[in-house]
Amino acid sequence: MAIKRRKFLVTSALSAILTVAVAACASGGSGTAEDGTRRLVMATSADYPPYEYVDSSSGTQEIVGFDVEIAQYITEELGYELEIQNIDFNSLIPALQANRADFVMAGMTPTEERRQNVDFSDVYYEARNTIVSRQGSGLTSPESLAGKAVGVQLGSTQEQAARDLEGLDLKPLNRITEMIQELKAGRIDAIIMEDTVAEGFLASNPDLEANDIPNTGEAGSAIAFPQGSELRDEFNPVLQEMISSGKMDELITKWFGDESPAADELAE
Repeated sequence: MAIKRRKFLVTSALSAILTVAVAACASGGSGTAEDGTRRLVMATSADYPPYEYVDSSSGTQEIVGFDVEIAQYITEELGYELEIQNIDFNSLIPALQANRADFVMAGMTPTEERRQNVDFSDVYYEARNTIVSRQGSGLTSPESLAGKAVGVQLGSTQEQAARDLEGLDLKPLNRITEMIQELKAGRIDAIIMEDTVAEGFLASNPDLEANDIPNTGEAGSAIAFPQGSELRDEFNPVLQEMISSGKMDELITKWFGDESPAADELAE
């Protein structure tokens, strides 16, 4: 199974709130620009390449990635201007509930637990979880993690999957980069993360290895909206058009292929 994502640099002071089309608005929520264009705020956690990450190569600290291009395409088709806010993953759903954002894209799986708090679009991409550990560790299966310190991203599907495993010493952290640092320093034994994320980190950390975990439950990425939001019914037809027209496959190849922009950026 393909595993695809690379090392990257996040400058926290500059990436706390970043935008694609307009300056960041700390209050969040939709609005209307001075020229009359409707604005939507997308919240994300930009530490998850190639879905979303901070592009430090251009000096602009712009948030880019697979999810970002999907969001740009949909909002442009619907006549919205797009603003992106970068926050911790576990704060994304609370941001929707507090109306600080109009939608969330962050490689988020529409689990039953999350559906109790937000509405989801159709699934637009599916990947798998993988165990990342130091080369030769022997941690190749969920069973081998018993009694081990295992890192997961706080609030992620991987955290929930890890909690369903027996005997793990779970270490939830906010950022993927934190987990990689903890693993390399020997303070945790392994990480459970998405396969597409893992490959990038492995490409720049040859002392690490990855072993896939078969999907046994909910999987796939979808767009999250506040409950009752009319945006879901606006977004879904555009998502389906992207899938049927081949546009989604084009973006998957661009961002998850061996020559992806994330590969170039994160290999530095």
